[in-house]
Amino acid sequence: MRCPYCGGSDTQVKDSRPSEDGAAIRRRRVCPDCAGRFTTFERVQLREVTVVKRSGKRVPFDRDKLQRSIDVALRKRAVDPDRVERLVSGITRQLESSGEAEVSSEAIGELVMEGLKGLDDVAYVRFASVYKNFREAKDFEDLLGTLGGTLAAGVETEVAAAEAAPPPRRRARQAKP
Repeated sequence: MRCPYCGGSDTQVKDSRPSEDGAAIRRRRVCPDCAGRFTTFERVQLREVTVVKRSGKRVPFDRDKLQRSIDVALRKRAVDPDRVERLVSGITRQLESSGEAEVSSEAIGELVMEGLKGLDDVAYVRFASVYKNFREAKDFEDLLGTLGGTLAAGVETEVAAAEAAPPPRRRARQAKP
């Protein structure tokens, strides 16, 4: 493994331990040349999965891209990182074990939405709004209706209160002396 800091090719493993419920091995490494420390993960890859985009373009499945998109939806949400890692690993395993060499980006998006729905409602709505390319508030209302009574009722109450409230008044700027 090459050192990400100096490019040295002779790094040493200092610690190995299972992670992600035994689905990966986490290795702490050190470079003898620059003394840089870094972590690597070793995972089983059952098969190469190709993602077919909406445009028809085919790209290799990238687990890190899946992780980043879920992280963006979960930004500033109090969700245990282990649950997020289990979600990403579960989706990856499901794709690799499906037996299909090619998977549509829509199928991956649906799996992510299904996982986020059980993880965090706000992240689910965030991801859905980008994934389904929402154009107007009605799209949000339709999606919130599918989440269930308590969340949808709470959001409808907030929307009604916002519509009933007069628009905020701006203070006039005072001239500088």
